[in-house]
Amino acid sequence: MRHTADSDSSSDSDSDSGSDGDSGIDRPGPRTPPPPPLTYLPLTERPLRRLPQLLLGLALYGLSIGVMVRAGLGVSPWSVLNQGVERHTPLSFGTVSAVVGVLVLLLWIPLGQRPRFGTGANVIVVAYASDLGLWLVPADLGLGTRIGLLVVGILANGLSVAVYVGARFGPGPRDGLMTGLAALTGRSIRFVRTLIEVIVLAVGWLLGGSVGVGTALYALAIGPVTQYFLPRWAYGAPRAPRPG
Repeated sequence: MRHTADSDSSSDSDSDSGSDGDSGIDRPGPRTPPPPPLTYLPLTERPLRRLPQLLLGLALYGLSIGVMVRAGLGVSPWSVLNQGVERHTPLSFGTVSAVVGVLVLLLWIPLGQRPRFGTGANVIVVAYASDLGLWLVPADLGLGTRIGLLVVGILANGLSVAVYVGARFGPGPRDGLMTGLAALTGRSIRFVRTLIEVIVLAVGWLLGGSVGVGTALYALAIGPVTQYFLPRWAYGAPRAPRPG
């Protein structure tokens, strides 16, 4: 989720790659679109436009987690951790998700991270929505249905991240941990995110969480899916011109 636009250039030389042969017509070079704006905006900035987007994205995120859990083919690393903790407590999956979120927020304190409105909403809405997803989708489904649920769940999860992050109300607990550690250590976001996911996955697996092909598919697909949708949902991003 993470370019400056190249300026148009022209050349009188026939060998210039931007020139259309001997026609004398220069083709503009390709432009790299700027990244969508994702920095925090206060709640007072068009709340009637942004707040529904935030809540929709978080609700869809929680529902998609429930769908992937019901698929039973492996889930995201944090869901593996939540499943593992759930096996050893009387708490529901959604409640475990909320408790883990609060514990992660405590790690923000030494990192100097500051919770925002979207941070608290993330903890609450995702917890309820994931339990709702588990309630709506029955267990013990056939393999074909489970594969379909896994694919739909991953696509919906990537879309939901783009929707709620694009509302620009602040990061969720896990995203804030990632950015805070990256700032503290000076390491790249990619390195820190990978390290966190590996540790969380290992702990969740040791606790009995579900690891499978869905875990690997999620790791491979969630980035591209989110990147595809993010420019379309980021508040304040310039509209793409219509063809023709």
